Amino acid sequence: MSENKEETVRIYTGSDIIATGLVGRLEEVNITPILRDDEQSGVMFGSGSKFDDQVRVYVRKDELAVAQPIVDAFLKEIEEE
Repeated sequence: MSENKEETVRIYTGSDIIATGLVGRLEEVNITPILRDDEQSGVMFGSGSKFDDQVRVYVRKDELAVAQPIVDAFLKEIEEE
């Protein structure tokens, strides 16, 4: 396995509304996630994707231990509402 701390891991795939809330929670603890929205990219570059309604959120691997419990708690809160 590489020692590169810049490698990322996907922590969420789903709606952009939930992804935006999740990004906010992560930023509260000084984690800056990467948001990948293929639908928006497709609009910009004139192509589509089979995942048009899904956004993916990534964090650096070295931040995963802090980020994962936040993701789990946030998704649990969403389910309970």
